[in-house]
Parts: sequence; structure tokens; C-alpha cells
Amino acid sequence: MDAVTLSQLRKPRTFPAVSVLMPTSRHAPENQQDPIRLRNLLAEVRRRLRADGRISPGTADEVVHGLEAAAGEVDLAHAGDALVLLAAPAEHHAFMLAQPVDERVVVDTTFVTRDLVAEYTRSRRYWVLALSDRRVRLLDGFDDELAEISLYGFPMRHRLPEDAAEGAGKLDRPPRTSPDERQRQFFREVGTALDRVLAEDRRPVVVAGVTRHHAFFDEVAGPAVTVAGRIEGCHETTSPHDLAVLARPVLAAYEDLREVAVLAELEAARNARRYAAGLDETTRLAEEGRAAHLVVERGYYAPALRDGDTLILIEGDASLYHGDVIDDVVDHVIETVLDYGGDVTFVSDGFLIDHDRIAMVVRY
Repeated sequence: MDAVTLSQLRKPRTFPAVSVLMPTSRHAPENQQDPIRLRNLLAEVRRRLRADGRISPGTADEVVHGLEAAAGEVDLAHAGDALVLLAAPAEHHAFMLAQPVDERVVVDTTFVTRDLVAEYTRSRRYWVLALSDRRVRLLDGFDDELAEISLYGFPMRHRLPEDAAEGAGKLDRPPRTSPDERQRQFFREVGTALDRVLAEDRRPVVVAGVTRHHAFFDEVAGPAVTVAGRIEGCHETTSPHDLAVLARPVLAAYEDLREVAVLAELEAARNARRYAAGLDETTRLAEEGRAAHLVVERGYYAPALRDGDTLILIEGDASLYHGDVIDDVVDHVIETVLDYGGDVTFVSDGFLIDHDRIAMVVRY
């Protein structure tokens, strides 16, 4: 799941847009019940759609078949903590989440995406760009996991003169250019491809390579590239797992510096009277569309009961309360800020102790 996919999923759909959310178990024997629970939820969807007079039988069957197809794309034997299935006429999606969800079926004109947003925004996401003379790889980073991608032209292969001339006669050999110029041209192509990636899903980039590759890349890196740090050495064939291990201290150092910069930004906003902190105030300003940058501790969750303009934090199971209950007002604020085009930054738990764990730079 990337930022573009998430943005698309949050747009209105043709009714009915069905969301099926189900907690799953990682280990046996508990996970043996997951397929049974899923069948029961899909049966509930079928019953509800067929009983709804606004939905034709053909549309009901199409959406149910979409959910079944989405379910077929996941392996419940290797599940995370939750399964999310989404389907509407002509589309279906499946996601495994690392955070639990409340079991429910929702039929509406939009998908239920709050749990997807929460997982996406609370997870550390980054790119690793592995540079070498012959091949450049791009790897998708999600917390401590890395996976090589084959999109946007990656992996990119550099055809060296001996490759291009292979089998050619003397008269049709490629023109002679300096090795450095050929390398620069290749890295210009890499930079252009990376810009396309970042235009759709902007994240910090960890760059791996030998010193001269870093120098070539720095010459062509566009303004959208935020280099989180560097891994020295040739890693053309280094496994994603080993690269993830090497990236871990680089990212930790980057996040330490970023957190210091965030504190400075909040203090500057406070001095300029463009600052807010605490759930009551940040929720109100987010809902007014005034949030430019939200900063929140990564482990901060808070169910609340809304009483007019006031939020009353509640303890324990939110489902036991009646009235206007928000399962997690922190995620509600995050999603609202994103809806209005604001930025969200997560910091370590305890880092915002002087800011009530959540703070905001406001637009006006």
C-alpha cells in the first residue's frame, strides 16, 4: 500500500462500497478459526446486500464475488493481526495489517479506511536506493522489512560499452565517451525515475553505494529527494534483509535529527501564535481545516466521547459507552489533517511530553 493507493481508496464510490474488517491470529491453533469467521462475515455481506432494496441482485452478486476474489488473494495461514477486504462494483482490494481491528461489516458510499490510514501513517516508510555500475535497485521499506520493487523502470540496468558492442562489427560500435560521462548519463536516468516514484509516494531515501556513486547521484538528485542517510560499499547483490539491517542505524540517526527539527518548528510556531496542543484543540482545528503540520507520538491512542465541542477521554472498551464515541480520536485527527492536505509526523513516545503528546502548526 502506498500513498497514492491510500488516497484513491478514500474517495467516494458507487453504492454499495463494502468494507469487511476482521481480526486475525498469527499462530495455531487460534488461526484455524479465521477461515470460518471470514466465511461468516461474507455470508453476512451477502444477506445484507440482497435484503437492501436499493441494490440489484446482479450488483449484490458482483460485490460479493469481488470480496471472495479479494479473500482469495491473501494467505490466512500467514496472517498478521487483521484482514481488511474492500469491494465495490468493478473493484476489490485486500490488505493484511499489523494492528488489530474491530470486527465489522460496513456498507456505504465510501470504504472504511481509518485502520489503513493508521497503519500507513504510524509505520516507518522509506526507500533504499542501491547504486552500482551495472544495476540500480529500489527497495520499499516498511519498518524493519525491505522488498525490492519492479516498477517505475527499476531495477535499472546500465548497458556498458562492452555490452552494447557485443556482436557488433567495428563500423557499428558505439561512439566513444568517457566512463565518467556514461556513468553520469546513467545516473541522470536513475534520478528521473526516482523523481517519478517520489511524485507518487514521497519518503526519505537511504542511498547505498561506493563513494563515487554517491557523488554521481548527488549531482542529479532532484529537490524532491530527502536523503535520510548513506550506506557505504557496493550492494548490487546484497539481500533485502541484509540491507534492512544496514539501514536501521542510518534511519535511527535520521529520525533523531528530524525530531529535534520538529521541536524547533513547534517552538517557532508557538512564538508566531500558530501553535496548538492537546486533543481538544488539535481536533477542533483539524476539523476546521487549519492544520498545516501535525506532530504526534507514535504510540498515542485515545478513545473519547464527544460532548458538544468537548472531548472526554474514556478508559477501557469504547464499545461499552453510548453516545458520540470516537474509537481513537488521535487517528481521527490524523485522518482529518490528511483530508485537508496537511502533513503528519510521528515522533518517539515521550518526546512531546511538554506538548500533551500531540501538537500542531496551524495555517492561520
